[in-house]
Amino acid sequence: MRAENVSRLSSIKLRAKDSDYIHLYFLLQDLKKAILEYGKGDLLDLGCGNKPYEEWYKPVTKSQVGCDIMQSSENKVDVICLATALDFPDHSFDTILCTQVLEHVFDHHTLLKEAHRVLRPGGVIILTVPFCWELHEVPYDFFRITRHGLEELFKEQNFTVDTLKANGGKWAAMFQMFISTVFSTFSHRTVRSKVLKIIFIEFRLTWVINKMAIWIDDRYFDEWWTLNYIVIAKKN
Repeated sequence: MRAENVSRLSSIKLRAKDSDYIHLYFLLQDLKKAILEYGKGDLLDLGCGNKPYEEWYKPVTKSQVGCDIMQSSENKVDVICLATALDFPDHSFDTILCTQVLEHVFDHHTLLKEAHRVLRPGGVIILTVPFCWELHEVPYDFFRITRHGLEELFKEQNFTVDTLKANGGKWAAMFQMFISTVFSTFSHRTVRSKVLKIIFIEFRLTWVINKMAIWIDDRYFDEWWTLNYIVIAKKN
């Protein structure tokens, strides 16, 4: 049974000193662009958590509803239900936003089937999933899906994929994994971990590495490794 009031992403403010800066830098810029371009009408934020993207989608949509499997840490969830059994009538929404959720749903085929059901004809789903990312919300972290797997999943549920984009390339993934690994040692009560913490936080080495990672990845982009994928698909 999943715990209530799990801490979720609450802010979309980027800080170069943070350990997840690289991951969020690429994800957020593509997600914002997608929401502003495709968001319309009645929107469902599927797996909404604390609704961190509300400030982007609220101005471009008519109504907004957030659903999740449990209440979030900031009590932002409007409807508590399973992603595989959405508590809404057929053809209820014009847009579905589903960010970093698919990997937590074992029956992800049914999630997309339900998304298709509640979308109106011509409706759009904006979905993101991690590819290179550590285990999280254990034990409810089931998959890392390739771009080809995503294409087949959407095709299977009668969606037409408009966009399937990698969020960051090999360099971004490599530097993000390095930063995440270093930060994971900070909880250890050893002299070595204390020294690392001073170097990476007090001496701002994290800031330097994060900025360098963005610079290198932008110039030598290679999507064979990526941090996340974003999919924009239309209901047929």
